[in-house]
Amino acid sequence: MGDIGLDMIAVLTAVSFLAGFVDSIAGGGGLLTVPALLLAGLDPAQAIATNKVQGSVAAASATYTFGRKGLIEWRSAGRFALVAFASGVAGALCVRFLPRSVLDVLIPVLLIVIAVYFALSPRIKDADAHARLPPLAFGLTAPVAIGFYDGIFGPGAGSFYMLAFVTLLGYGVVRATAHTKLLNFASNLGSLFLYTATGAVVWPVGIAMAGASLLGAQIGSRLAMRLGSRLIRPLLVVVSGLMALRLLLDPANPWRQGLKALF
Repeated sequence: MGDIGLDMIAVLTAVSFLAGFVDSIAGGGGLLTVPALLLAGLDPAQAIATNKVQGSVAAASATYTFGRKGLIEWRSAGRFALVAFASGVAGALCVRFLPRSVLDVLIPVLLIVIAVYFALSPRIKDADAHARLPPLAFGLTAPVAIGFYDGIFGPGAGSFYMLAFVTLLGYGVVRATAHTKLLNFASNLGSLFLYTATGAVVWPVGIAMAGASLLGAQIGSRLAMRLGSRLIRPLLVVVSGLMALRLLLDPANPWRQGLKALF
């Protein structure tokens, strides 16, 4: 655990509880936990790897809760999850080769698009709508791209999965949230396996955070099932907007550097 004391562990567990709650509904908890881990003294590789521990546990906790209520179609979703798992492994393998600046440019834009879509689209309801892609085409595209991103970095992956299920398969928001948690768990777990093999995970910190995120995810998933789109839709808009703002305010972000150069 190095120089991380019990007081910092307590702070990290509190942050993880909130992250687990947010992740189980709207995704984006990693943008709370990764900066907290960096502030605690972990290097970027350790922070991303250790965050996968609490992220995997939170997603597994939420998946279990949604699954018990019969909201997950295990036969089709299981295939999507296998693709997301493999893509998470691939993303973690490629983390050293993809320039971080590419993510810094693309992710805030995508998050803003998600926030605007969920705020304005009439399709965002509890009831299912018509699918725009057949399951096979969906399985070969969305879980591949989002799972790969989850393996490389991760924060916001839940929001991207959610958008894919709603827009491409026509799922209602509660059903989309349930399937999002399964795929998020799969891609998190795939990348965690690889990060574990490289020794990047700080396990004492990860396990302490995982316990808190599990509890937060249980509370969040139950609220999501009870309140449906009344909770999920506004929280997705707020979380996606805040994630975009958080990334854009980073002094190292290319968008901010470009604006400073112009003005």
